[in-house]
Amino acid sequence: MKVAELRETTTDELRKKEQDLRKELFNLRIQQATGEIENPMRIRAIRKDIAKILTVITEKNEQKAS
Repeated sequence: MKVAELRETTTDELRKKEQDLRKELFNLRIQQATGEIENPMRIRAIRKDIAKILTVITEKNEQKAS
């Protein structure tokens, strides 16, 4: 997921995407606990994507405030 693509989307879409990623992360953590996970590096990638989304949301909120 590229930050440039995220900056082009609206805040509502970003929040929806964050919510979907958090659900996926939850499911991957359950798979990891039960030993069924196929790609454990996906957890790290999702966490980074969530951080990117939150950063872009913060940037947009700061731009609106100023």
